[in-house]
Amino acid sequence: MAKTIRRLAEKTPEVGETVSGFLHRLKQIFESVESLPNEEYEGPAFRVHERLTVKYESEKHISLHWRSDPISDMVSDSVIISILLILILITSYC
Repeated sequence: MAKTIRRLAEKTPEVGETVSGFLHRLKQIFESVESLPNEEYEGPAFRVHERLTVKYESEKHISLHWRSDPISDMVSDSVIISILLILILITSYC
């Protein structure tokens, strides 16, 4: 899984190219990624594999919520790795 995530994050966008973002990356990795209605949460939020909820709290905070079991823990680990890889890419090119 980590090699796949790394490959997805390797391509650096060209100047003027639209970056589709974190949600697009997750949709490439997981079969099921759904946006949640705004009534449930104040900011953008989505559910991964019907097990993990990712919510943008603010510009600098993302919260992840899941019930602990082996599959949900694995999904959450993959999402956290994706977030960390994106942060590494952002800081290395700034």
